[in-house]
Amino acid sequence: MKRTTKKILTLGMTAALATGALAGCGSSGSGNGTAAQSGSADGEKVLTFGCQNYGDGLVDPTNQINAAWNCMRYGVGEALFRFNDNMEVEPWLAESYEVSDDHLTWTIKLKDGIKFSDGCDMTATKVKESLDRLKVEGPNGSSTPERFLEYEAEITADDEANTITIQTVTAYPDLPGNLAYPVMAIVDVADTTDWDHGVIGTGPYVIDTFTEQVGYTLVANENYREDVPYDRVELLYMSDASAKAMALKNGQVDLVENITNVADIQELQNDENFTVDIASGVRCGFSWINFNGVLGNDALRQAVIMGIDDEGICASNLIGGLYTPGYSVLPSNLSYGYDTLENPFAYDAEAAKQLLDDAGIVDTDGDGIRELDGENIILDYVYYGNRLLKEFAQAHHQYLNEIGIEVNEREGSSDDQWSNLVAGDYDFNGNNWTTVGNGDPTEYMANWYSKSASNYCGYANEEYDQLYEQLLTEMDEGTRTEIITRLQQILIDDAAVLVDGYYNSSMIYSKNVGYAHIHTADYYWLSTEIVPAE
Repeated sequence: MKRTTKKILTLGMTAALATGALAGCGSSGSGNGTAAQSGSADGEKVLTFGCQNYGDGLVDPTNQINAAWNCMRYGVGEALFRFNDNMEVEPWLAESYEVSDDHLTWTIKLKDGIKFSDGCDMTATKVKESLDRLKVEGPNGSSTPERFLEYEAEITADDEANTITIQTVTAYPDLPGNLAYPVMAIVDVADTTDWDHGVIGTGPYVIDTFTEQVGYTLVANENYREDVPYDRVELLYMSDASAKAMALKNGQVDLVENITNVADIQELQNDENFTVDIASGVRCGFSWINFNGVLGNDALRQAVIMGIDDEGICASNLIGGLYTPGYSVLPSNLSYGYDTLENPFAYDAEAAKQLLDDAGIVDTDGDGIRELDGENIILDYVYYGNRLLKEFAQAHHQYLNEIGIEVNEREGSSDDQWSNLVAGDYDFNGNNWTTVGNGDPTEYMANWYSKSASNYCGYANEEYDQLYEQLLTEMDEGTRTEIITRLQQILIDDAAVLVDGYYNSSMIYSKNVGYAHIHTADYYWLSTEIVPAE
């Protein structure tokens, strides 16, 4: 393939300069102390990055989950801890920690010499301010930070010792894992003036400008503790996977995340001009099932699960092996007893039809659609067009038609999908989530705990609730694994979730980039690991 000349796309100046709005301890911007601009002098190292637009580009970690991820993915924010590719927690802004025997008192030593991008020192007081803000602003958004650190926790700062102490009411088996989640990114509360698009963090890059529906211009953080490989990053929103692939092949971008068109992936893998980096899958593609709607009927829900051949879908040309099939909400490659689980609703279309017939869910008027309580069954299927969720929805639609169930597909943005989820406006709601986002599936499994703020599906099971509450305080690793295994089986037996399979994330880049890597946790897109080609 003939290489094309890299095109640098210039973003319009439609948003205020984040750097100009800072009133903090110093300055931020590129290595020479000024914000780098498009079309600057030769020798400037520029990365063009095409990615999905999540959360309308917001970057306030307390606003919503997508915004928190944006903050960390864009290289703006960092947390006290981070995950390696084995999903083991490691210090990041923290140097070390100690925990009391009862797992209620956590003393965290901070690294010396860390500065925010505005030049302010990251003191223990600053870290406390950042974590305390979660208690104030968290309830106003959808990021639900209390899932990671209870609001009752008392945080004290010792600037002289450069430590913070977190005193909790509930014992945490692994609080550092919770503190590694993007919602817990440490930001300069006192000096941030634009929380939507100009949050001040400690990451390698600083927000220069934001252009709605276009993307961000990021510049190197001159106060970063190590060399930043690029002077400027042009982050461009590309919602369509084919558009990402085309932009990469045409030289319009150097780097993209998660191209999901099978033909495009195969073409790029076979082209020596590009590198496809794939992470092991800890993401689960699944659809929430709304128990407050028609799918609250057990027989209907069981027949739906039984009527869909997800193994066949994952092996099809539509998916092309980008998903590993499975029937649990936790991926089969995690050490939570997948091999011991049993699936009572394996694909069997004829058995699904018989189950519906036996339950009196039949087509009485000959229009091809079964009825429940006198109404045609038309399932409202909400999804967004990323990570092949659309392809799964379309395939599910076809399979369900074969057993006499109609589907109304509603594709929207990730924000539309989330809004419908929170409002309960769906029958199926398609998602792709990291299952061990804090190093452990406890927070993820809360989605089906009836008392959780993140239970958006109305599912309730007494045994599940009791076991989940035990999990919250259980410190023994073996016992925790047993509980998590049982929680999976309960969801399977209740036909509580429509599982697509387990997704492998990817970064794809041209020869303009020397190295890039997609991390298992999928939180760290624009890191200092990504470097220009020599």
